[in-house]
Amino acid sequence: MDKKLIIFDMDGTLVNSSITIANAINYVRKNLGFEPMDEEYILRLVNDHTINPAKTFYHAKAFDADHEKWFSEYYTKNHETELVLYTGIKELLIALKEQGKSLAVATNAYRGSTIESLTHLGIYDLFDGIACYDDVLQGKPHPDMLYKLLDELDFTEDEAIFIGDGPRDEMAAKEAKIDYIMVDWGFTDHTDAVRTVEDLKELLLNV
Repeated sequence: MDKKLIIFDMDGTLVNSSITIANAINYVRKNLGFEPMDEEYILRLVNDHTINPAKTFYHAKAFDADHEKWFSEYYTKNHETELVLYTGIKELLIALKEQGKSLAVATNAYRGSTIESLTHLGIYDLFDGIACYDDVLQGKPHPDMLYKLLDELDFTEDEAIFIGDGPRDEMAAKEAKIDYIMVDWGFTDHTDAVRTVEDLKELLLNV
């Protein structure tokens, strides 16, 4: 199994952004005139593919320009104090690059906040491609951003593997016919998942 392209989800996989995501959603809610939601409740729902997040968080049929503007506004002002990489992630990415792997990110975050986050955390330059929510017609669990990365970086499905922390990621990988690894140090709780970055590193350096 010779995997040449390693694609990562961002939030909950590379980046511990739980505080920022919860606070940003509550910032949008505040601007809409709604009461704040409990942080744990938000994080439990963030990866729930069975809900409409716009309806759940903002009582809207779909996300609109104001939602994006306010979410990004909070993210931009606070990512430097609230975002952190999970321990060992930067070392993992560097080891994969040294082995000659191509690296990419597929995230349901917006492009602006994604680039800000990865740059602030010192890993933006390690990635060969990034696909975000506003780059495609449909975010995860649809496979659009995985197809986009395969096309732009010129790899086949068999040459890629996707690492994520939730059912949206797993469903996108399955639809795109890309091998998938579930990790569990993020927002969700899975019984069958890789538990540590070291274990993931061992797996990936042998694919």
